[in-house]
Amino acid sequence: MNRTLGRVVALLLLGALLIAAPHLLSSYYRSLVLALLADVALAVAWAFFSGPTRYLSLATGAFFGLGAYLTAMVGARLAWPLPVVAGAGAAAAMALVVGLLALRLRGPYFAVFTFGLAELAKHALIWYEMRVTGTVGRLLLAPPGPIALYYSVLALAALCVTTAVLLRRSSWGFALTVIGADEERAQTLGIDSTRVKVGTFALSAAFMGAVGAAMAPRWTYVDPQVFNPLVSFQTVIMALIGGTATVLGPVVGALFLGLASEILLLRFRYLYMLALGLALIAVVLVFPGGLSSFAVRLRGRDTSRPLA
Repeated sequence: MNRTLGRVVALLLLGALLIAAPHLLSSYYRSLVLALLADVALAVAWAFFSGPTRYLSLATGAFFGLGAYLTAMVGARLAWPLPVVAGAGAAAAMALVVGLLALRLRGPYFAVFTFGLAELAKHALIWYEMRVTGTVGRLLLAPPGPIALYYSVLALAALCVTTAVLLRRSSWGFALTVIGADEERAQTLGIDSTRVKVGTFALSAAFMGAVGAAMAPRWTYVDPQVFNPLVSFQTVIMALIGGTATVLGPVVGALFLGLASEILLLRFRYLYMLALGLALIAVVLVFPGGLSSFAVRLRGRDTSRPLA
């Protein structure tokens, strides 16, 4: 009881700090917190689907890029935050189509298929823009202010974490875990694996598209290069470093990688890449459950029991 009360108080304090942060921090630190919140949302959303099912999705860059480019296309005509809603809907629709086609694949075949999705979307967009509009890239007109942008991303991160907690405690969360353990046995138990996988994949994509749409106003110009496969790899690394067995794991991984990149990447680019590679290897070999499982071991708790 005391532990539960302590968690509630800690969450309330954290929420209050995050709400007050844009009014207390300088523009640099506000931008840093904004980027960390976006990383948290992407990592947690990726773990919705790929964590329990063990399907390695590399489609984050495609969904993020779609949301960002959609904001550039319609942001000037829609009141904020409607572009964020549009980005979520467009990414979910893409995921439904891709899921119905690709979720029959497993292992490296699914990973390769989803990795190529960002490149396919990028070149299809280039073809469309050059043939139809006669230009490539869009200026972002009338973007929201930094405070509105911050609260949009904060709301997405909070909603994403809350959804992850509720999903893990639902029947769909149980179904996803069974599918990840043995998909054939899940079907014999009466689980509609196709519906569960495609639905969760679309839910994950909706958050990724919404994050892309919300982060786009940080740039004054968006072109098809926003479909960046590096976003996919960074999201996977964040989730794996933190651990996908709990909701807390991807949050820890996103904060760790986001802060490490901010501190090391600009000044020690090659040292950062080396340290990141070594950290990932160490986590995979020594703590395959991620940093969150290491914390659980120190506390003497069962890693199979979710922290959140």
